[in-house]
Amino acid sequence: MTHTAPLALGFDTSGPYCAAALQQGEIVIDARTEAMTRGQAERLMPMLQEMLTQAGFGWQDLTVLGVGTGPGNFTGIRVAVSAARGLALGLGIPAVGVTGFAARGRVAGHDAVAIPAPRNQVYIADPTPRLVPAASARNRQDRFAHTDLATAIAHIAFEQRNRTTSPPPTPFYLRTPGAAPAKDAPPIILDWCRPNAWPGSMRCPRGRRHPSLCLGLRHGE
Repeated sequence: MTHTAPLALGFDTSGPYCAAALQQGEIVIDARTEAMTRGQAERLMPMLQEMLTQAGFGWQDLTVLGVGTGPGNFTGIRVAVSAARGLALGLGIPAVGVTGFAARGRVAGHDAVAIPAPRNQVYIADPTPRLVPAASARNRQDRFAHTDLATAIAHIAFEQRNRTTSPPPTPFYLRTPGAAPAKDAPPIILDWCRPNAWPGSMRCPRGRRHPSLCLGLRHGE
């Protein structure tokens, strides 16, 4: 297989799947997807390696990367974006972030698209991206093959491969990530070997406070 034409690799894990597409020039060499609600972090890189190897290429043959940036599953988005940024840095090639709206718009040929979201909701961009009840977006196309989305991401990255000012891809969130700091006050750290630090009924066999905190400690230190 000739290696002269630019080679683009696009991938997306913003939903319950792991999808990728490999494009050389204007030709899509391979596109595949695997359904999974979790495990994208473990599966993505082996999947990309398999795709390259079976097509007769190596990582060093890539010209540009495309990655789906969401909106969608927070963890899945972070997995793909982190992989794209790391590969781009290591290989010295650009990585292009492609939103779910841009990928679906490319496949559909129009912007009246919707991205499935939890709790019977969808993401739309009309014109501002936002989360709405699915019932209010029934006239929008929301069903797409995951391989088509990965292919669209590879296409868009291929088209933008020569842009020298593209910022690194970043997750496209419409909601605050769920891993927010706890609102409760932090626990008070007590000096468990200081007299009167614990209620009198909570003593260890040697007279110290709270037995569970004295395990493994040598008293008197």
